[in-house]
Amino acid sequence: MPEGHVIHRLAGEYDAAFAGSAVSVTSPQGRFADSAALLIGRSLVDTDAYGKHLFLNFDDDRAVHVHLGLYGKVAFGRSPAPEPVGLVRMRVEGNGSYADLRGPTACELMSQKQVAAVIDRLGPDPIRTDADPERAWVRLQTSRSSIGSLLMDQRTFAGVGNIYRAEVLFRARVNPYRESRAVRRKTFDGLWDDLVTLMRLGVRDGRIDTVRPEHEPEVMGRAPREDRHGGEVYVYRRDGQRCFVCGSLVRLEQMQGRTLYWCPRCQRR
Repeated sequence: MPEGHVIHRLAGEYDAAFAGSAVSVTSPQGRFADSAALLIGRSLVDTDAYGKHLFLNFDDDRAVHVHLGLYGKVAFGRSPAPEPVGLVRMRVEGNGSYADLRGPTACELMSQKQVAAVIDRLGPDPIRTDADPERAWVRLQTSRSSIGSLLMDQRTFAGVGNIYRAEVLFRARVNPYRESRAVRRKTFDGLWDDLVTLMRLGVRDGRIDTVRPEHEPEVMGRAPREDRHGGEVYVYRRDGQRCFVCGSLVRLEQMQGRTLYWCPRCQRR
């Protein structure tokens, strides 16, 4: 599932292509057709992202809410748009561009009141400048869950996925099984600041890089990482390989149905 930086980049792409323009919204697949018809003649004002949720805001105070889920993708191109290929849930055209949305978990027309209700269910998003980390801190202090679990809980940290969860915990030398209530404020502040830095770099660069300069491939004399997610990381999908810091084997375990990667020596229980 795409992590928060991907959604913020998508918001920027929609803005660059369509913001301030009258657009045509259609549903070649048909599942969004009734809602698309209500947007005839409307202009796309702007696009916003919050965690893993994307909002296309129109000039009638309604918004299209998109959640990509596991299979959703968006493809942009220049007009004229070709005949739709595959199950295109929503096509936006205008200003010399088009964007095709396929396979999302959610694609629905909402009022701004409904948009606010979605956002109210989410924790602070480290990428957003209006994020309030205090909300996440309070939730940590009142939960018996592990810090590894809460980092993936969108009600606590919006936009954080499996890669950022594994990497910030490693960089902070925090064991993922530590009870969240046992996390000290200084440790929490460090985790939050690291998420802010790494996730905003992800928006800028379009990839997740988490290794520090001294652990870059050219410095360590190792081969660059080859993975469809791209980027240099410490533990994510490196199970059975040597930790760059201590040389121990990176472990893989399951935590609440999600794969967890961690170093047993750098992140002692």
